[in-house]
Amino acid sequence: MHVAPYLNFDGRCDEALAFYQKAVGAKVNMMMRWKDSPDRTMCTPANAEKVMHAQLQIGDSMVMASDGRLTGKPDFKGIMLSISANTEAEVRTLCDGLAEGGQVQMVPGKTFFSPCFGMVTDKFGVGWMVLVAN
Repeated sequence: MHVAPYLNFDGRCDEALAFYQKAVGAKVNMMMRWKDSPDRTMCTPANAEKVMHAQLQIGDSMVMASDGRLTGKPDFKGIMLSISANTEAEVRTLCDGLAEGGQVQMVPGKTFFSPCFGMVTDKFGVGWMVLVAN
């Protein structure tokens, strides 16, 4: 069994995919627009060019994403994504990339559970915890 997060960017998925490619080196393994769906019953002029479904590879993990209902107001309350980095320098680099246009919640530094841990909310409102795992 495997659990993978599915992020709904409410019309900003293309922007998010480009951002995560730059910020954390994500790779887009698959992306389908509404206009390309074999079942076009839910395709409208408003969503035809929007992302129906995408799969991002971040390290060894998969994150799925879509444009959802196109409100332009993604809401990621109550959830954070965690990245285990190999080095303290990598934690800082990842936090810097994710913080672009967002907000640093906790500057990367030593904690009782990690030699380096930081928290960021990115410009889409997704919370990230980045750490060197012990």
